[in-house]
Amino acid sequence: MTGARDPQLLKGVLPMLTLAVLARGESYGYQLVTVLRGAGLEDLSTGTLYPVLARLEREDLLTSHLVASPSGPARRYYRASAAGLRTLAERRRAWADLVGTVTRVLDTPPADTTTAPPPAGAGPSRPAEDPS
Repeated sequence: MTGARDPQLLKGVLPMLTLAVLARGESYGYQLVTVLRGAGLEDLSTGTLYPVLARLEREDLLTSHLVASPSGPARRYYRASAAGLRTLAERRRAWADLVGTVTRVLDTPPADTTTAPPPAGAGPSRPAEDPS
């Protein structure tokens, strides 16, 4: 994606995106970063994702286990738990509702101020007095 990304928007959706990727199968942290970067979050760092993984695991939305690696330290693999899959389904519905609302608001054309009625409480309009 080009242009600046609002970090608060990413903060709000990253747990849902993480659960969505892990609902497809288990993965380790750096692999998740790679998948999410490939999906368009090019500026996502491991330092942003690992706290999300830790919080989701504390909330029992993920499970994890260590797998020995022949070329380096063991990797922690994560998988969405049953509670995580239920939460993901709820968040998908909430996201769809929000996207619908945002789309309606953004796609509503601006009011034509030349023919719009006066704002509520403005009182009846009076014709301008002839200065002559």
